[in-house]
Formats: sequence, C-alpha cells, structure tokens
Amino acid sequence: MFYVVAYDVVSDRRRTRLLELLKNYGTPVQKSVVECDLDARRFMEMRQKALAIIRPREDRLFFYRLCASCFFAAERFGGQKQPKT
Repeated sequence: MFYVVAYDVVSDRRRTRLLELLKNYGTPVQKSVVECDLDARRFMEMRQKALAIIRPREDRLFFYRLCASCFFAAERFGGQKQPKT
C-alpha cells in the first residue's frame, strides 16, 4: 500500500529525528512530505515509531493511504526525477 506522510514538527531536534526515521521507510519528496510503499506490518511499525517521536499537543503528523491506481494517477511536476516503484 502507498502512503504519503506529512508532518509539521515544532522542534528542530524532533523534526530531524522524525525525518531520519521516515527515510528508512520511504522517499522524501518535500521538506515535510515522504512517500512510502509499505505492507501493513511495516506501516504499523513506522507509525508506532513516528508517534513516539512527536508531541501531539505541539506537532502534527498525517498518514494518507493511497490505493495503487490513485498513486500512479497522481501528477508530479518539477523537482528531481521520481524513483520507480
């Protein structure tokens, strides 16, 4: 399953920790957006670890699940060439 993870983390330290974690599961496509192709087990693992990093009263973390046809129908313009999935 494809996921888009977006975040807004107040603390530089927590933001850096979260991005380093997310890079283990996907590809950063914007400063605060990561695309991931994960099975259910890996998604739950990533989610649990990410939630342990943020402070819900200060930070925001979003997980958007995309079906395969939605992901491949998405349009991308500019920036670096996207990796093949």
